[in-house]
Amino acid sequence: MHPIYFLENPYIPAHVAYAWFLVALLALLAFLSTRRLQTVPGRLQNVMEVVIGGFDTMLNEVMGEKGRKYFPLIATLGLFIFLSNLMGAFPGFKSPTSDINTTAALAIVVFFSTHVIGVKTHGIKYLKQFLGPVLWLAPLMIVIELVSHIARPLSLTLRLFGNIKGGDLVLLILLILVPFLVPLPIMALKLFVYFVQTLVFVLLAMMYIAGAEEEAH
Repeated sequence: MHPIYFLENPYIPAHVAYAWFLVALLALLAFLSTRRLQTVPGRLQNVMEVVIGGFDTMLNEVMGEKGRKYFPLIATLGLFIFLSNLMGAFPGFKSPTSDINTTAALAIVVFFSTHVIGVKTHGIKYLKQFLGPVLWLAPLMIVIELVSHIARPLSLTLRLFGNIKGGDLVLLILLILVPFLVPLPIMALKLFVYFVQTLVFVLLAMMYIAGAEEEAH
């Protein structure tokens, strides 16, 4: 039950090799879709404009106009996660997000970005968010807030990893046992899961960043 993956090698872990492959693919798509921008877009430019427009609309709805400055972070996360998830649906490829190291790295990026943005926006006053509404509750609130913030990257890591890894295993088993029509409904369900998990990850990232920008109450 060990498939032969295209980019497996004894020197670089599989999830790293596939992640770099995806980075190169995204860079190539970005170059091809922007090298000759046209008033009447071609197919690739049209597809990319729809995708980028979707991220822009989502940012405006969740974070408002101020969210525009975080567009590079959110759009990059969304594109990378969705295509990483999707990669595992093709024979011979492996989803980078089916490895917990990849999902942990993405979650850590969101975690540190959130607090860097909070400090950059409010300065030292950002720490007031950890103290609670009244001073005498501060010792309890600090513990609660620390646990809450540490749980965020854990939740992002395990949710994305668990869903993608589990889906890949189910599909692999079905392809081995029943290699024809039965896996097709599972494939359709997996595509839906890929989209939902990407959406959940980027929505939570936007909510965490928006929360860091708010004034402490």
